[in-house]
Amino acid sequence: MEPRSQTALSIVIPCYNEADVLPLLHDRLTQALEKLGSPWEVVLVDDGSRDATFALLCAMHARDARFKIIGLSRNFGHQAALSAGLAHATGEAVAVMDADLQDPPEILTDCLAKLREGFDVVYAVRRKRKENLLKRGAYALFYRLLKLVAEVEIPLDSGDFCVMSRRFADVLRQIPERNVFLRGLRAWSGFRQTGVEYERSARAAGQTKYPFTKLLKLAMDGVFAFSTVPLRLATWLGFGAVGLSLCAGLFIIGWRLAGFRFMGHTAQELPGWAAVVGVALFFGGIQLVLLGIMGEYLGRIYTEVKHRPRWVVRQALGVRAAQDPTSSANNS
Repeated sequence: MEPRSQTALSIVIPCYNEADVLPLLHDRLTQALEKLGSPWEVVLVDDGSRDATFALLCAMHARDARFKIIGLSRNFGHQAALSAGLAHATGEAVAVMDADLQDPPEILTDCLAKLREGFDVVYAVRRKRKENLLKRGAYALFYRLLKLVAEVEIPLDSGDFCVMSRRFADVLRQIPERNVFLRGLRAWSGFRQTGVEYERSARAAGQTKYPFTKLLKLAMDGVFAFSTVPLRLATWLGFGAVGLSLCAGLFIIGWRLAGFRFMGHTAQELPGWAAVVGVALFFGGIQLVLLGIMGEYLGRIYTEVKHRPRWVVRQALGVRAAQDPTSSANNS
């Protein structure tokens, strides 16, 4: 890698099928970064794109060597691509942003000013989102649910877009987790952090690469990685089930003794069937919920203990292809 002192700022950007937006991204980034008056680089990580993304990235590097390209061997996912970019970033400050220009590169100046005040992390807080009402509501609900159950303080409405100091980036890149939830790890790592508000724009071009299923997986990674509340749900459901069972038992005894009609029948007309079926379904549902929760945790543990690299580099332009720094540490 290049000596870190030669680069003041590195921008890490994961790309997946972003051919439509790359020309706009190049122009906006260049204009914003040239105003900084200090050496910079952009590390663009192609996460196994199936369109012309990698070819356009190669052409971008050929025109300007400050645009460094990492081509992954397949699609490893957004968070893994971010981790790969962090492993190759050489700047004294490191920024993380998406390629779709919903995160405006123009506010990097404000973030760097905060960094010079002594903060190690300056994260962007979304004051307003230009997306459909359903998606805005889902995001708002998720962040507030995560804040409620997480065991670390994760700022509301803050995504991956941030600028961090070199020492913080080094800490972050050495964390060995495979199911990465970057904004959670950022909060967990500590140091001095502050937020900068901005208005999140609509996607500049192309289609979103985060459909509902991927958003749901990311949300689950955040909850299960930073909270044990779902495991404690077993205790709460157990007490709740006992309470409901006692209430149901008292009701059934009263129903039989008093002889009144419930849902058109007396207890004598339905000797035990309704109670047995209802209790079986109730406890069966609770058991399935608990098995699902334990399965989510066990699945993540299984992924962690295999110690596979989080990404594999197929081709690198402008940088030396670096190994996942956590894989050698875990296998030593």
